[in-house]
Amino acid sequence: MAKMKKRLTQSEEFEILKLVLDKFLWMGFGIMAYGFYILLTGNTTSFVRGISFMFGGSVVLMLFMFLLLKEYEIIK
Repeated sequence: MAKMKKRLTQSEEFEILKLVLDKFLWMGFGIMAYGFYILLTGNTTSFVRGISFMFGGSVVLMLFMFLLLKEYEIIK
């Protein structure tokens, strides 16, 4: 006997999407903030490390933007 998958309402899907995208936003901001902290408190050798953390945070935020636009196109 095949199990039926539970169907989510549109509002339930939106709530799950908000939870997931909120995590991407906080993670990207946190990574960039840590990189900025390294830039401010470190010496010249930690410059590259701070920039790389800020770059990684921006990649996470770009992924956030891509997921948001992709989901918007599906709903539209």
